[in-house]
Amino acid sequence: MTKRDFLRSMTTIPFVPVDQLLQTVADKSANDVAQDEAFWSQLRSHFTVTDEFIHLENGYYILAANEVVDKFVEHVRAVNRVSSRYMRTRQFDDKLEARRQVADLVRCPVEELIITRNTTESLDTVISGIDWKPGDEAVMAVQDYGAMLDMFAQQARRYGIVNRQISLPLHPKSDEEIVSLYESVITPKTRLLMLCHIVNITGQILPVRKIADMAHRHGVEVMVDGAHAVAHFDFRLPDLGCDYYGSSLHKWLGNPLGAGMLYVRQDKIKKLWPMFGDAGFADDDIRKLNHTGTHPVHTDLTLPDAIRFHSMVGPARKEARLRYLQTYWTAKVRSLPNILVNTPADPARACAIANVGVRGMTPTQLAKTLFDNYRIWTVAIERDNVQGVRITPHLFTTTAELDVLVKALRELGG
Repeated sequence: MTKRDFLRSMTTIPFVPVDQLLQTVADKSANDVAQDEAFWSQLRSHFTVTDEFIHLENGYYILAANEVVDKFVEHVRAVNRVSSRYMRTRQFDDKLEARRQVADLVRCPVEELIITRNTTESLDTVISGIDWKPGDEAVMAVQDYGAMLDMFAQQARRYGIVNRQISLPLHPKSDEEIVSLYESVITPKTRLLMLCHIVNITGQILPVRKIADMAHRHGVEVMVDGAHAVAHFDFRLPDLGCDYYGSSLHKWLGNPLGAGMLYVRQDKIKKLWPMFGDAGFADDDIRKLNHTGTHPVHTDLTLPDAIRFHSMVGPARKEARLRYLQTYWTAKVRSLPNILVNTPADPARACAIANVGVRGMTPTQLAKTLFDNYRIWTVAIERDNVQGVRITPHLFTTTAELDVLVKALRELGG
């Protein structure tokens, strides 16, 4: 089936409300539903998916479902209607309810969580809030998000801290291999270790709890970049054993742009300096870290709507489908001689995100060729041992679209 024929066929699929659609698969396991193309084709109708290209760069930010977008517009209109009266009265209670629901989603106490704008703001709040001294050390990976590495570099220039970087193996043989790599650069001067829950450029899921336990044995605090983890695959935040955790809620949760979260373990709040001064809260109240000025509150108000849609689809079904989509295409190209899949084959070490390269092509050339010749939208990644394009499908992605990707890679790597 060509892309044009596929898009034409999609217009004939009837719209079915999510609750009714889910009744058709209520007696199926999550793994069985993951392979039910008819079900996911109908769910696709709940998203306004462009017909200009095949969208495989959902890692930057993911389309919100139409139901969520409609609620967002309702919130914009409702706030605008009474403007300052709403902002001076109701916004605080409404934002608290949104905060409670996000805390319930990740299963942590609401007193340890605030709503931010994105992961960068969340983790920068921690990095800038630590009372660094010259010679203090921080540990991180070359493959970590660029903005976080830039923030640590700034602290090095400003306070004289030392940043120690490791390079993550693309295909680790065991959790212990990764834990040992981080442990190898820890010294008595190390104060903070940053790691990704899921590496944004490769999709590799790291053994956070094992790394955190190791770091704590050395007296080192642990900060986790969970930008791509929340509402992607199921976990309980307290089970990770970390001290700080940041995520973006416009990614896998599917909220409109401008919402993230920061978790700080209760006993770590008091010593963090706020990024912006706020005398309204005690030193041990996490809200001291959340001074935002006049904020577009309607973005936060939509979080319960995004959580509701996520919950209706079902976290287990969602995770199973996302992992199925990734393994569907990677399994078809891993053995090709000129194709490099920069993501572990072990299903437990990855979910939706994967990275692929073609020998003889730079990532930039590959991304351009995929778009120009096949109308596939991706993003080029060139970082240390990661040379390829990131492929990030979502719930509205079909196997027919992934077949176009497989065809392209076979032609380019043949």
